[in-house]
Amino acid sequence: MVAGKDKPDMDTRQNIELFVDRFYQRLLKDEQLAPIFVDVAQIDLAVHLPHIKDYWCKLLLGEQSYQRHTMNIHRQLHGKRELHPDDFQRWLSFFIRTVDENFAGERAERAKRVATAIAANMAKSLSIDPTKVDQQ
Repeated sequence: MVAGKDKPDMDTRQNIELFVDRFYQRLLKDEQLAPIFVDVAQIDLAVHLPHIKDYWCKLLLGEQSYQRHTMNIHRQLHGKRELHPDDFQRWLSFFIRTVDENFAGERAERAKRVATAIAANMAKSLSIDPTKVDQQ
């Protein structure tokens, strides 16, 4: 996607926080993904969203406030409810769509590349065929 002058990049904490809020608004309305977050993981948004914001600030801005191990968290979730390639595909599709609709620039493009790698790596680590996880 060509960077649009009317869209900010994901180059500040404020913009990353806005992205995470919009992304989770979309996820939590989805009939496939919402139950994973709400019923299985039983996330408390007041706790979860600040962690996710810190995570993406670490990845995109180099901030060091996020110190958790995401793979262990997702392994526990996978043990409660098996995750499938289409779960990762849907998550990635929402991620990329949320970026493209709201942001443009170098960091926005990096966020999409990182999210794609994260989805494939997480699927592989959970013994899910990572070639079946793409944004299509």
